[in-house]
Amino acid sequence: MTKQRLLDRFVPAHYDLYLDINRATKSIQGRTTVTGEAKAAHIALNQKFLNVTAVSVDGTAVPFDLDAEKETLEIDLPTAGTVTVVIDYNTRLTDTMMGIYPSYYQVDGQKKQLIGTQFETTFARQAFPCVDEPAAKATFALAIKYDEQPGETIIANMPEDHETAGVHYFQPTVKMSTYLVAFAFGEMQKQVTTTKSGVQVGVFATQAHQAKELTFALDIAKRAIEFYEDFYQTPYPLPHSWQLALPDFSAGAMENWGLVTYREAYLLVDPDNTALETKRVVATVITHELAHQWFGDLVTMNWWDDLWLNESFANMMEYVALDALEPTWHVWEMFQTSEAPMALQRDATDGVQSVHVAVEDPREIDAIFDGAIVYAKGSRLLVMVRALIGDQALRTGLKNYFAAHQYGNAKGQDLWQALGEAAGMDIGALMHAWLEQPGYPVVEAKVVDGQLQLSQQQFFIGDGNEQGRRWPLPLNANFTAPQLMETASLELGDYAGLRQAAGTPLRLNVGNAAHYIVKYDQTLLTDLLDHLTELDAIAQLQLLQDLRLLAEARQISYAQLAGWLPRFKASQSAIVIEALYQITNGLKDFVTPQTAAEKVLKGYFGQLSQQQAARLGWVKQAGEGIDDELMRPTVLAAALYAEDPAALAAAHTLFTQTPAAELPADVRALVLTNELRHFGDEALFQTLLAAYRQTSDPAYKKDLTAALTKVDNPTWLKQLVDHFEDAATIKPQDLRAWYRGVLANPVGQQLAWDWLRQEWGWLDATVGGDMEFATFITVTARLFHTRQRQTEFSAFFAPKVNTPGLTREIEMDIKVVASKTALVEAEATAVQAAVAAVVD
Repeated sequence: MTKQRLLDRFVPAHYDLYLDINRATKSIQGRTTVTGEAKAAHIALNQKFLNVTAVSVDGTAVPFDLDAEKETLEIDLPTAGTVTVVIDYNTRLTDTMMGIYPSYYQVDGQKKQLIGTQFETTFARQAFPCVDEPAAKATFALAIKYDEQPGETIIANMPEDHETAGVHYFQPTVKMSTYLVAFAFGEMQKQVTTTKSGVQVGVFATQAHQAKELTFALDIAKRAIEFYEDFYQTPYPLPHSWQLALPDFSAGAMENWGLVTYREAYLLVDPDNTALETKRVVATVITHELAHQWFGDLVTMNWWDDLWLNESFANMMEYVALDALEPTWHVWEMFQTSEAPMALQRDATDGVQSVHVAVEDPREIDAIFDGAIVYAKGSRLLVMVRALIGDQALRTGLKNYFAAHQYGNAKGQDLWQALGEAAGMDIGALMHAWLEQPGYPVVEAKVVDGQLQLSQQQFFIGDGNEQGRRWPLPLNANFTAPQLMETASLELGDYAGLRQAAGTPLRLNVGNAAHYIVKYDQTLLTDLLDHLTELDAIAQLQLLQDLRLLAEARQISYAQLAGWLPRFKASQSAIVIEALYQITNGLKDFVTPQTAAEKVLKGYFGQLSQQQAARLGWVKQAGEGIDDELMRPTVLAAALYAEDPAALAAAHTLFTQTPAAELPADVRALVLTNELRHFGDEALFQTLLAAYRQTSDPAYKKDLTAALTKVDNPTWLKQLVDHFEDAATIKPQDLRAWYRGVLANPVGQQLAWDWLRQEWGWLDATVGGDMEFATFITVTARLFHTRQRQTEFSAFFAPKVNTPGLTREIEMDIKVVASKTALVEAEATAVQAAVAAVVD
């Protein structure tokens, strides 16, 4: 049963928001004036941590009550109807990266702060009383006073209208949801340009950065808005689009309408020394958030259960847009190495959420932001729909969808109706099984008595409860076959005849666009492996991807897979190499560090990587293609693990010739890691740790994190763990990367794991309630694979299973660790033998 929502009793139309913010005392004095339609004489607005001092309705003081559990302000009205409610309150700036909060940074050794906001999902209520529900759209007029200093700037969703007596008044917004309201103030630099249609586009950042770091984002943002206006055939509806880099930001970015906020690492780029992979990631974050300006902001999901509608769509469009803007960057290949494997891995664990998932409790809403499902799987499903209906129908359907629902709200079925009408297909019926059912199928293809047979069954890694789920599968076969497989099994006919007619091995899900994997029987698989060089890059990647998942599910032997991998080592495709080393790195789980078995595995890595490492070298070569540029760090990382003498020496030489910050960005983390592990001393360790504290370059910070957490000196690792709670060194937003880095290091794992268990209360107080919090559990589960760690993991997390927002994560991750442990115990001996056979 759906809970009654506050919107059922009160429909806001317009808010006047007055905020007086004092950074020195961290205090906020607020007055919210909201006009709307009261459908009952008792209404409620959301509030959290607000100290309400007075409430009046149409000029008359009225009784009110605060309910902390429900997060509401309960108000008795004289009568229902159109009312104007005025609420006086005070509250405080938070240090949780939620609500209105300060970001901290340094310029020339001086500590400064930039005030910003984060209101998604339900944090607007921490800033002002409101009906904090997506469907409660209204207009907002901001008036903000603050302890302003010379040279400071304030920006918001809309342009500033005027300033009077130190109060900055902004133009009223268009009709929108509370979670999209945003503003920021402090010392900022900016770069601004204008689109062909007259929209002002700007990038804002603190003075800690060089001006050149803003130019990349400005160029991408301008061209992205121009692309979307054309693709959606719907104008961008606001006068400006500001992109703001916040020094402290819990998520990657947030699509506030007209004022998009970003983590610095996902907006600012040094044009002179940034890896192409980093540029692609930053650009897709920008195109993702700008896709939301229409899909999410102009038309918004009706309730959080349709969150996927916002995120899956933006996740697909980020690639559609960037592929149009930078076709030589091959971003759809990036989709294949990031979104596809992430979705397939997560969606194979029993208990995973479906794309569309019921949610009511505000404390549970953040828990449905499962990136692998709501973003990655959802976008795979939309890519599947796009492939099915084509871009012309997609664009026509979207134009009609925006026209029908602009400044309002929609549900999934509204999108399917618009796309279906444009395409002349029942899209809703096709998508129902994919959205409402968790998981996905494995299609088994086999030759039985000369006949080619297909069957589908839900795929599980680890124990799974088979419930007879079925999906309509786009077969995308290169043999004669139906477009859709909607039954449990299907017979395609005489295999020999089909094979001869096709002239090539059987392949299903060509293009890897549909959300399922294929298990070929030995006849079909041997045919594929024998014709490997004739397969395109995506086909080879897909074969590796599916074989890895089947091995993790113990449907095929991991040892056998280890024996096949050398066939792929000479590939000139970056995505094939990435898929190859994803599996190869997984083989480390089957050996104990610093044993004879690991030494043999290092020899195996050497055999795979040696020729490619020598061919690629450590520095980009004139005229090389994008694949060489992208695969270099992957191959060289393998060569360093193999302790290839040539690789170790070349990295050391590069380090001695180049200042650390100026090392080529694509290999910088590897060079620094190599130096610390093989040539470094305490002085170098301290120098690089100090560099981490001092640099404002987010890409360099990331590389330093990677290198410092890989050291094999226990004393140094203990120093790093001691800084986990020192925000002056490691900001809470960056802590997960440091924790994961030390946990993944065999020398540091016990230190990091002990810290997490001992400091869970501190972690909860610092980042709890944030959508990233549960991922501390996720990254731990992905790394653990021994019986001892399985026991410890369950002992620590099982008692926390009823914590709101963590239940599903804990239940799933207990299964993840159990299945990995069982796999390693069952196959370690055979895998080690297979690896040794390759090395011999």
